Amino acid sequence: MAALDTSRMVAVIGSGAMGAGIAQVAAVAGYTVRLYDTRADAVAKAISDIAAALNKLVAKARMDAVDCAAAIARLQAAVIPADVAGAGLVVEAIVEDLDAKRSLFAQLEAIVSDDCILATNTSSISVTAIAAGLRLPDRLVGMHFFNPVPLMALCEVVSGLATDAVAAQTVYDTAAAWGKHPVHASSTPGFIVNRVARPFYAEAWRLLHEQAADAATIDAVMREAGGFRMGPCELMDLIGHDVNFAVTQSVFNAYFGDPRFTPSVLQREMVSAGFLGRKAGRGFYRYGDGAVLPQAQAEAPQPKPEYVSYTIEQGAASHAVGGAAADALAARLRAAGIAISHRTTPETIRHAVPHDDAPAFHCNGAAIYLTDGRSATQRARDNNHPDTVLFDLALDYGTATRIAIAGADQCSPAAYDAVVGLLQAAGMVVTRLDDVPGMAVMRTVAMLANEAADAVNQGVCSAAAADAAMQKGVNYPRGPLAWAEAVGIEHIVRVLANLAASYGEERYRVSPLLRRKQASGGRFHE
Repeated sequence: MAALDTSRMVAVIGSGAMGAGIAQVAAVAGYTVRLYDTRADAVAKAISDIAAALNKLVAKARMDAVDCAAAIARLQAAVIPADVAGAGLVVEAIVEDLDAKRSLFAQLEAIVSDDCILATNTSSISVTAIAAGLRLPDRLVGMHFFNPVPLMALCEVVSGLATDAVAAQTVYDTAAAWGKHPVHASSTPGFIVNRVARPFYAEAWRLLHEQAADAATIDAVMREAGGFRMGPCELMDLIGHDVNFAVTQSVFNAYFGDPRFTPSVLQREMVSAGFLGRKAGRGFYRYGDGAVLPQAQAEAPQPKPEYVSYTIEQGAASHAVGGAAADALAARLRAAGIAISHRTTPETIRHAVPHDDAPAFHCNGAAIYLTDGRSATQRARDNNHPDTVLFDLALDYGTATRIAIAGADQCSPAAYDAVVGLLQAAGMVVTRLDDVPGMAVMRTVAMLANEAADAVNQGVCSAAAADAAMQKGVNYPRGPLAWAEAVGIEHIVRVLANLAASYGEERYRVSPLLRRKQASGGRFHE
């Protein structure tokens, strides 16, 4: 199998932002493209806008002038639907409405040849449902691009129940020839990206609902510790809360009310108030002239503690639980010139008193652990150590500029301040979160990995496709499953199990595939 030959014409139906973007990448890749819209003036404007965009690339020395002229020459307006009769591939990019798409494809079947592949750019409608009723439903494939199409690398190639494997592979290879990163997916609600991404928003809403921190603080922690390009609150403001809420509702309803996808009542309130984000001038933040962005919370400077130790339980197995993150933080502290003594808890003490089997830092009486999904207050009680402080996950402890911590309700101010001073001495801004289970980055990453694992387990996509989709489609700093492996699948499962115990909700149930990987010691990526 191979990409559609460049001798075959590509037709694009719909000349909005998505349709124009698809037409642009196909023309640049060497295909003659006929662009059709019910509004002739919209087609003319789209071709003009594409030409202007390509000429800007030439001006920036990012495209050859000859190639630019050739690509523009390959763009043609289709005046009537019959003008796409010779197409080898038709890509639909019209309104997100099932009836409208079915009607269009039924019309196209009477125009194009039987070997023409029909593709839909739907982001949320079942490909199976769109194909139902066609004379040749096996040739309909999802070809879901991301906006703006010329810049975003991902293309989800979605197969419905009737989709022919050869047609899907041809679309996959064609997307690759257009310079995209294609991934195969089956037609399930949300496909890959819109399904797996739900926890990125949902956990932020939970943190807000429980008053763990304000929006600016959550965003700062997710960016500066988690490595995400944008925090969830600012991203929802950019997307539009009406759009984001509608997608969440759609996925929730499509999965018959699965609590994992439960929409937020807070977001419903924002939509009801008209606080839709950037386009409305107000969402989590205010926009426009004179708008001032709120500052993220940061703890006041504290002195560096004089003595720090790093305690590791005897046995490699216990050290593996959260050990990689703790080791990385220890390296950051040492690089900052902080002397750390090593201790190993003897077997006699481990079995004689309540203890935590994860690596811990100790300073000025405080015990400091990576969050494992319990609250600091619960962990302090479990360990019989009131002065307990937790730190959140970071993408890279060596370069993170901010770190979030949470102190147990029983923790003394002096012990807590010692932890603040320790982390500040390592060059990080320290942000305090209220003591909610799983903190911010950790619970979000655990839930992203959980959803990606379920998508793989249910045959939606491969592990490689899940990770590539989230990196290429929504710019995550690391694929969720690769991230779970970096943290330790054992630890991710523990976080999820503790979240489920804390909340008593099915929302945090652990994916069976994560459980299998934990039990076997296996990995998603070899």
